[in-house]
Amino acid sequence: ADRHGSERTPVSLGVDVGGTFTDLAHWDGSILRVGKTSSTPEQSEGVVDGAIELLEGATVSSFLHGTTVATNALLERRGARTALVTDEGLADIIAIGRQDRPSLYDSFEDRAEPIVPRDLRFTVPARSSAGDDDLDGLAQVIGDADVEAVAVSLLYSFLDPNREAVIGAALESLGVPVSLSSVVANEFREYERSSTTTLNAFLTPEMSRYLERLAARTSEAGLPADVLVMRSSGGLMGLAGASALPVAALLSGPAGGVVATAALGAAIGDERLISFDMGGTSTDVCRIEGGVPEQSFERWIGGLPVRTPSVAVHTVGAGGGSIGWVDPGGALRVGPRSAGAFPGPASYGRGGSKPAVTDANVALGRIPADARLAGSVPLDREAALAALNRLGGEVGLRPLEVAEGIIEVVEAHMERAVRTVSVEEGADPRPARLVAFGGAGGLHAVALARRLEMRGVVIPPFAGVFSAVGLLLAPPRHDAAASVHLDGGDGPGLDRAIDAVAEEARLGLRGMGVEPSETATSVDVRYLGQAHETSIPYAAGSGWERLAHDFHRSHEARNGFARRDDPIEVVTVRASAVGRPAMHWSDLPDVRPDGDADAGTLEVRIDGTLDRVRRVRRAGLGPGDVVEGPAVIVEGEATTLLGRGDTASVHESGALEISW
Repeated sequence: ADRHGSERTPVSLGVDVGGTFTDLAHWDGSILRVGKTSSTPEQSEGVVDGAIELLEGATVSSFLHGTTVATNALLERRGARTALVTDEGLADIIAIGRQDRPSLYDSFEDRAEPIVPRDLRFTVPARSSAGDDDLDGLAQVIGDADVEAVAVSLLYSFLDPNREAVIGAALESLGVPVSLSSVVANEFREYERSSTTTLNAFLTPEMSRYLERLAARTSEAGLPADVLVMRSSGGLMGLAGASALPVAALLSGPAGGVVATAALGAAIGDERLISFDMGGTSTDVCRIEGGVPEQSFERWIGGLPVRTPSVAVHTVGAGGGSIGWVDPGGALRVGPRSAGAFPGPASYGRGGSKPAVTDANVALGRIPADARLAGSVPLDREAALAALNRLGGEVGLRPLEVAEGIIEVVEAHMERAVRTVSVEEGADPRPARLVAFGGAGGLHAVALARRLEMRGVVIPPFAGVFSAVGLLLAPPRHDAAASVHLDGGDGPGLDRAIDAVAEEARLGLRGMGVEPSETATSVDVRYLGQAHETSIPYAAGSGWERLAHDFHRSHEARNGFARRDDPIEVVTVRASAVGRPAMHWSDLPDVRPDGDADAGTLEVRIDGTLDRVRRVRRAGLGPGDVVEGPAVIVEGEATTLLGRGDTASVHESGALEISW
C-alpha cells in the first residue's frame, strides 16, 4: 500500500483545455510527466493527440479532463434550441430577473438576453395536478416547436419535486434532453433556479456530443473511454454526470488550478494564498483562506446567474493572447479579444498581424526569442515588432513603448481582478502570497504582487501546466443541497437536515462507483428576513450557538458589521462527498537538479531600461538555490521574470518563493 493507504495507485492522465494551449500531466505512481500542445477548434482532437504524444505508448487507467466546451457554448450562445415549462404567470421570470442593472450608471448596457425566447416558454396550471391529457397536449405543442432541449422549473419544486418528475416523464417522448430544476438546482429563488435549469438544458446537447466524440477518440487511441470531468466545485464527476449536468462544469478548467494551489499551500505551509492563472486567453484568480479555496454557490457567467457550487474564481479577458488595440478616444486598450491558438499572436508566425501580450513580452526580451512555446511553437521577434509598430502608428509611440504600454494595461486589468477576490470581499491581500502559474503567470506576478503590497510570490513546479496537475490532485466529488427554513435555534431540525443532505451526497458519489472518504457540510445563514446569505461550515451536533457565533464573525469580516442580538435563520443546507484523488502532493518525488542552471544572458527591457540579465534554467535549480534579480527563469512550459531587488529561492517542494 502507498503512504495514503491505497493498495494500488491508478496510472492517471490529466488533460486541461485552454483557449490557446492544452495542458497534460501523466502520473504513473512514481514519476510525473507533463506536456503542452496547441488547442484545436474541436477540443477532443487536441486532447487525444496531445495524450498520445505525451504517453509514448504507456497505458493509463484513469483519464481526467478539464474542458471549456460548456463555457464557450454559453459565451458564444452556441447551444440548443430550448423550451421552458413553468407555472402560469411565471413565463417571463427569466426575462424580468432582479431589479439590479449590469452597470448602474451606463444606460446603454443592457441585460443579457434570456436563453429561452418568449415563444418557447410554456406554462402549466399553477400548483395543481396536471392530468395526462394536459401533459400529452403540452408534449405535442413543444414537439411542434422543434426544440432540442427542455427545461422544467416550477415555483415550489424545491419543496416537492414530484410534479416536475411527472412532467419530465411525459416529455421523454420528445426524444430530447429534459432538465428538471429539482435535480439541477434544488434551491429556493425561482429566478436563479430557472436560469440555471434553462442554461443546463441549453448546454446539454453540445456537452453530450463533445463527450461522446471524446470517448470515441479515447477508445480508438487505447485510452480509457470512461473519462472523469472536473466540476466547477473542484472535484471530478463521471461522463454521464457531466453530460446531464453541464452547468456543473462551467468552471471546469480554472478549478484544477485552484485545487493544485491549495495542495501546494499545504506543502509549503502557507494557508493564505491567491491563485493567479494567466493563460493564453484569460486570467483566473481565486482566494485561498485557511488552506481552503473560497467557495461560491452562485456565479454570473455570460450575464446570467448560475446557481451551482464552484470555487470562487474571478475571470478577466487578459491573457498572453489578448490583443492590443486603440479605442475611439485614442487610448491604448488590451483584450478581451484574444488571438487564440490560430493564428495566435504575431510572434507565432501563423499569420497573426495584431499585437498581443505575448508579442509585447517577446519584443521586450522577457520571453527569449529562441524559445519554443509548448515545445513546438517557434517565436518571431521581428513579426512581433512589426505588429507593435503598426499599432504604434495609431497612438504615436515606438514599438517598444507600445509593448510597455500593453504590459501596463494588462497588469492593471489583472490587479483589479485580484482586488475583486480580496479587497471587495473584505479580505486584505497584503498578508497573502500570489501563486502564479499558466504559461504567462510568472512574467507578471511580481509586478502585480508589488502593486498590491502582497507578502510575496510563489511559482509552483510544473507552472505552465498546473491546472492539469490539479486534475490529478482533485478527488471524485458529488455535491448536494436542499432549501429549508429553520430559525429560533432549531438545532435538532438542522441536524436532521444536515444528515439527510450528507447522505444524499454520499449516495451520489457511490453512484459513480466511488466510496466516500470524507463528507463536508455547510449551511447558508442570514439575519431574519435578510436578502442574502453567508455560507458557514457546520457539522451535525455542533449546536446553534456555535453556528450563530461563526456566522456573526464571518458576516462582520465580509460586510464590516454584525448584529449579534438579531435572530438568524438557516435557508439552505449543503454537503459534498469526496473520494480519493489519483495523487497527493506528498506522493511527488524529491526535487533534484538536472544539468546546469546557468544558460547565459539575455537583453531585457525592464522599467524602460535595457539590461543584460542572467538566463536561468529552472530544471537546473535544486532546493536551497537562490536566484537574484534581474533574471529570466525559463522552463519548458512557462517563464518567470525577476526584476531588480527580487530574490527567488527554491523550496524543497520545487516551488520558487520570490521576495523583495
